[in-house]
Amino acid sequence: MSYNLSQQTKKTARVRSLFGAALVLACAFGTVTHAAAQSTTPPNNPGVVTPPPVPDTIAVPAGNSAYLVGHAFGSQGYTCLPTNTGAPAWNPTARPEATLFTDFFGQQFQIITHFQSINANPNQGVTVPLSGNATWQGSLDSSRVWAVKMKGIDPDPNVESCPNTGSIQCLLLQSVGNKKGPTGGNLLAKTTFIQRLNTSGGAVPTTACTVGQTQLVPYRADYYFFRKSE
Repeated sequence: MSYNLSQQTKKTARVRSLFGAALVLACAFGTVTHAAAQSTTPPNNPGVVTPPPVPDTIAVPAGNSAYLVGHAFGSQGYTCLPTNTGAPAWNPTARPEATLFTDFFGQQFQIITHFQSINANPNQGVTVPLSGNATWQGSLDSSRVWAVKMKGIDPDPNVESCPNTGSIQCLLLQSVGNKKGPTGGNLLAKTTFIQRLNTSGGAVPTTACTVGQTQLVPYRADYYFFRKSE
């Protein structure tokens, strides 16, 4: 009898521990968007993400509002391919790999991973390339958005939101697919547009290369996520 009671007590303690951990995680997730908003919000307007001014070229269309920002640290992966001139060169199309963070109680908290993948839930009329699309996936709820480049600008010291000359372009990207997480999470499931701003590094290598050679170039950037205005 005492053995069964001991086992039951241990099981109860384990369940309580797991429930407590789940509750903490849920609370943390529930405040991620708010914490991200605070990092770029004027003091008199809490809860609103405010992107920096951008040139009209990469401005988000009216009717969409920024709701989340992630600070990315990662790499742009390049491959050396043959060219018509006979000399191989680095393909300017890169494969992104990055982790996005936000400030959470004074600490950097991971909210999103960024990579290339097949669009698993394309918008109506969208053709899915076999090479995949740029993908952002929520770290806590596994919701996803796939997006393609609409327009880009080269960094310029005179552009506040894209000042670092020699870095990869700042971009306006549009969603071509969204998907909720397996348990219904929707952090990124309603994203309509993404801006890549404040880029640093990541540019195409300028060195000579051999066909098939790959190279990862470190980069940083701020990604602003937009959804339809309510």
